[in-house]
Amino acid sequence: MAAASSPTISAAAEWKLPSKRKVGLICLLATESALFTIFVVAYLFYLGKSLNGPYPKDILSPPWLASVALLSSSVTVVLAERAFLRGNLGRFKLMLFVTIALGVFFLGATALEWKRLITHDQFTISSNLAGSTYYSLVGLHASHVVIGLLLLSLVWVLSLANWVGPEQHERVEMLSWYWHFVDAIWIVVFTVVYILGR
Repeated sequence: MAAASSPTISAAAEWKLPSKRKVGLICLLATESALFTIFVVAYLFYLGKSLNGPYPKDILSPPWLASVALLSSSVTVVLAERAFLRGNLGRFKLMLFVTIALGVFFLGATALEWKRLITHDQFTISSNLAGSTYYSLVGLHASHVVIGLLLLSLVWVLSLANWVGPEQHERVEMLSWYWHFVDAIWIVVFTVVYILGR
């Protein structure tokens, strides 16, 4: 009787541990999603419960241009990542710079909106429940945009000094994931604050 041959597994089918960076970032984004969910639920729960004005329906206008800029930056960060993969570092640097510029434009628009709300409409974090929940939710998102911009800017500066090479591809990819997360969260925040909340 012939001995049974031991099963062999091809190298391509061999199971590998997932990337620590990817697992770490997925865990971080899951945690951040839970945090944003709490803030969104709080915003919706307290919607319309302010006893005194000003009320969001009277003073908030949807920031369409800023939103288009931020969501467009998801496209430019994808173009940057693709250029990086192809070894086209010139295009990578350009698309990364455009991504940063769009993010800065969004933050600037947010700052101008807050300035108008605070100085002209006297709508502050201590005005009423609407003010508390508005600044908490939009401010939480803005803080994530700031973090993303700092990381993007760091990579851009390092790339200008030619310190970003093919071996950093996964880092660039993870940064892209984070930026897409920031953009996706803005869609939720925009819908809740400027569409449902008015």
